[in-house]
Amino acid sequence: MRFVVTGGAGFVGSHLVKLLVKEGHDVIVIDNLHTGKKDNLIGVMDKIEFIEKDIRDYNSIEKYMKNIDGVFHQAALTIVQDSFTNPEEYHDVNVNGTENIFKIAQKNKIKVVFASSSSVYGHQENIPISEDAEKNPINPYGKTKLDDEVLMKKYSALGANIIGLRYFNIFGEGQTIDYAGVITKFIDRIKDKKEPIIFGDGKQIRDFIYVEDIVKFNLLAMNSQESNLLVNVGTGESMSILELAEMMIRISGLNIQPIFEKPLEGDVIKSQADTSILDSVFKWKAESKLEDWLEITFFK
Repeated sequence: MRFVVTGGAGFVGSHLVKLLVKEGHDVIVIDNLHTGKKDNLIGVMDKIEFIEKDIRDYNSIEKYMKNIDGVFHQAALTIVQDSFTNPEEYHDVNVNGTENIFKIAQKNKIKVVFASSSSVYGHQENIPISEDAEKNPINPYGKTKLDDEVLMKKYSALGANIIGLRYFNIFGEGQTIDYAGVITKFIDRIKDKKEPIIFGDGKQIRDFIYVEDIVKFNLLAMNSQESNLLVNVGTGESMSILELAEMMIRISGLNIQPIFEKPLEGDVIKSQADTSILDSVFKWKAESKLEDWLEITFFK
């Protein structure tokens, strides 16, 4: 099959491209390289078609979205704190750019699987969080993702075939500190024998899911018969940021303690996926465990 991956030089996108190539598919990557890097695609560049274009430019991307079987829409600006500084740019890329993708897909009858975010939920008292929980994003980034979901409903009503994936906290190879990377930040400091820095009291709850699980589910969603659906993509398990820091210090064998600093603006307190739809509709469960990955990848 032939697929387009927007943001295919980014963290999640590059892992998805590599999976699609491995599975024998033809892949077109559309990425403006604002945050993505061609280095993320080492090993597959000669097996894909790479188009350096911006999703905000409808006319420049439309011609590449014909005679294809689907679009994996991963392109976005994703740094929560940066979204407070540049809300207009975040809206332009994440909302206007996404509408271009949906509009072209609806016109050409192409299925879209797109990256939404658990950020749409904002602060939730009760966890795990189900898909029908109240949506109250507390930062401009989360608001753009909620706007994307409104667009999804608009274009689905016009006949488009779209599935939105609400990613929880992704970790894995190639993640930068820019991509919600608390794990990457902790690793960098611990490798330098420095104390990990926790913003706030460390009681924030997170559901960490491995990037390879994320991209496998993207492909499953694309190949499914489901449409006009929003689904949480997480493990259904959680730990606090303090527990994460303590686990990583234990694995490292260092005798250090975390440093606590003031909370970050726009940081949610509790985030854990209710995975009922993953289980009931898709019969799918994330396979990888964070602790196993840390032990194998970094500290052994």
